[in-house]
Amino acid sequence: MQLRRMRLILVIGFLLFIPHIAAAQGLEQIQATFTKYEYRIPMRDGKKLFTAVYVPKDDSQTYPILMKRTPYNVKPYGVDQYPSELGPSPLFAKDGYIFVYQDVRGRWMSEGDMINMRPHLTKKGPQDFDESTDTWDTIDWLVKYVPHNNGKVGQWGVSYPGFYTAAGMIDAHPALKAASPQAPINDWFVGDDWHHNGALMLPHFFNFIVKFGRPRPEPTKKFDVPFDHDTPDGYDFFLRMGPLANANTNYFKDDVAFWKEALSHETYDAFWKARNLRPHLKNIKPAVLTVGGWFDAENLFGALETYKAVEANSPGASNSIVMGPWLHGGWSKSDGDGLGDIRFGSKTGAYYRETIEFPFFQFHLKGKGDGKFPEAWMFETGTNQWRKYDTWPPKNAKPKTLSFHPNGKLSLDGPPNSSAAGEYDEYISDPAKPVPFIDKTVIGMAAEYMVSDQRFASRRTDVLTFTTDVLTADTTLVGKIGAELHVSTTGTDSDWIVKLIDVYPDDFPDLNPNPTGVKMGGYQQLIRGDVIRGKFRNSLEKPEPFKPGEPTAIRFAIPDINHTFRPGHRIMVQIQSTWFPLVDRNPQTFTNIPTAKATDFQKATQRVYFSTERPSRLNVMQLGE
Repeated sequence: MQLRRMRLILVIGFLLFIPHIAAAQGLEQIQATFTKYEYRIPMRDGKKLFTAVYVPKDDSQTYPILMKRTPYNVKPYGVDQYPSELGPSPLFAKDGYIFVYQDVRGRWMSEGDMINMRPHLTKKGPQDFDESTDTWDTIDWLVKYVPHNNGKVGQWGVSYPGFYTAAGMIDAHPALKAASPQAPINDWFVGDDWHHNGALMLPHFFNFIVKFGRPRPEPTKKFDVPFDHDTPDGYDFFLRMGPLANANTNYFKDDVAFWKEALSHETYDAFWKARNLRPHLKNIKPAVLTVGGWFDAENLFGALETYKAVEANSPGASNSIVMGPWLHGGWSKSDGDGLGDIRFGSKTGAYYRETIEFPFFQFHLKGKGDGKFPEAWMFETGTNQWRKYDTWPPKNAKPKTLSFHPNGKLSLDGPPNSSAAGEYDEYISDPAKPVPFIDKTVIGMAAEYMVSDQRFASRRTDVLTFTTDVLTADTTLVGKIGAELHVSTTGTDSDWIVKLIDVYPDDFPDLNPNPTGVKMGGYQQLIRGDVIRGKFRNSLEKPEPFKPGEPTAIRFAIPDINHTFRPGHRIMVQIQSTWFPLVDRNPQTFTNIPTAKATDFQKATQRVYFSTERPSRLNVMQLGE
């Protein structure tokens, strides 16, 4: 009895202690542990950037600096105002770091002018600046003047701060020892945020830019400008808005500068090329840990391409990549055990923060741990497990094709054994009745669309569906997907959307608990989907019209996957020409879409060909074959 009572007391004591461990951060804890300072750090051109610095009160040792540069604000402002958390995760504050947060040039309390994705300057005079020099100047000041720092700096950030992290790696200050660009913006025309292969990601751009695209006249602590759509229904809102030009006419009234600036560059011209960071990611000296989510609707492209650019241009760099089953930034706060209707079997976010991110900075900034990190730490969806690879994509992956066949058949066995050049399937694409991108009412770019059920789309007559037989063995596809379509249209322009889908068995068990009542049997989970604006099929710089009715080849790259289609499942590919309002409507006439009129929008008959002469297929890489 006495022993059991002692055990009970110990268990209760442990349970009471758990919240204390979990609440390693919190306002009171941060105030008790850190002293806050606010500085205006001078840049080489004389402008000063507002910087908040949190230094541990324990001055018995020195600490590394962990920095985030952001356009989103470093609130709360005031040396007596503290946040409830610091750093990428609570692990860092508990172990001891100096935390630095900076408003980038032209945002919030920093001086200067903001330029979105400020272009990197390859040649600079003494007072010329870009995000690389602003980072250099900031670090140089910090290591000289912030007390109790050990002379080592790490930088991290998600999304736009991820871009600033990647830019800070270029011509880096010697004190910058470790950098983790997470979901970094990389190229705003080819694959990140606002455009995919020239097609505008409408609600994402619209809803972001109404808050972010207005000029800021002077440093300020308050700059949020809300926008009221007057409806929760984004499909209805953007359809009623009509052509893109109506956004400025009806809503922005010439007040959102970057909307007008961006849409005035409809091709991949010098404006967009200057914002491509990839060519400048060379001779990288800090250790790099790029992080991304397989289901990041915003910057999946940026994470993958930042890693690949460093790998190609800096062969001697310490360069690793982590990809998990996450939405945008999902690794930084959430458990990461599910997204939408899909479950991943473990708390992948917690695993990343404890097993990957924290040890990375600990090793490079404090010399703790063995520093052994795989080149690629990738979560394999489908089987729901982490994989470690020496290269990405894995060297033992072999090329395969997912080929379209008549009667909606899809196979891994090559193109149809047919020389009939006219073999095709067709549908009518109507911009007035576009295919929704998700089967629910949302006002913006719902993050879970990246894994959402596609059964609603496969039932539409303006969506072509190709499906394999039931699989009898695991089929693991890795790396980039090459879409190769042979098509024709009765219009002179058209979008082409390709979706790769995992079809679940009919007896797949429902979620438990299942509050929304979703039926998982026969679920059609989107694994990857992307779009190309057809007029850019040969060049993003020089658009070309289609010749009505003439078969034409379209080839474009779709971002990487790491997914296993399990036995009992089937592989599906869907082809369509609208994906609304995720992608703005193509008038299906060759025109400058930002200035198109309502009369430019026309129906078109779309054909997708499949024969040995005109094969339509997805070129993929398969493991284990």
